[in-house]
Amino acid sequence: MTPSDDESGQPSRAQQLMGDIAPKLAQLTDEVLFGDVWARPGLSPRDRSLATISALIALARPDQLRSHIRLGLLNGVTAEEIAEVITHLAFYSGWPTAVTAVGIAREVFAEQKE
Repeated sequence: MTPSDDESGQPSRAQQLMGDIAPKLAQLTDEVLFGDVWARPGLSPRDRSLATISALIALARPDQLRSHIRLGLLNGVTAEEIAEVITHLAFYSGWPTAVTAVGIAREVFAEQKE
């Protein structure tokens, strides 16, 4: 198994999304971001998800927000908590970023019910 493969031997999500164009970026995503930074003991994966979701809302990064809401749900963040973060951030990052985040959260929550 290579560092870019998951436990099943399949390419990681980073490899799937960017490995053909930016293999080093995919490798760094796998090994440094998720293999080291996300594994540090200072914050739980749940707390890291909340922080990341908040940053992506504030920075208006809808594509990455979608995948991190999915990851947040897997890490134990509830839909209610995500909605509360969106509402809270409307006052700090602006109404448009919050409204965009609501639409993305709606899509992800609907996927989870399927």
